[in-house]
Amino acid sequence: MHVDGNAAAGLLTQVFARDMTGAHGTCGSCGHNGPLAEAVVYGEAAGTVFRCPTCDNVLMTLVEAPGRILARLAGLRWLAVPV
Repeated sequence: MHVDGNAAAGLLTQVFARDMTGAHGTCGSCGHNGPLAEAVVYGEAAGTVFRCPTCDNVLMTLVEAPGRILARLAGLRWLAVPV
């Protein structure tokens, strides 16, 4: 089962100290650019996985561990954060 990127708003806020669902990411695979809220999110296993809504490329993975959150953004070409 999957939901959209808005379901991970709390986790993204913990990592980036602001609501990141409006931040725009560019997929490193197909070049799709859009807000993280559009990402397809899977999150009931070992971590939260964000996938491109266009090509299904893994954009970002967040794993909650004791005392920290591990973030891998390998599938993003760019992440533009509004200020």
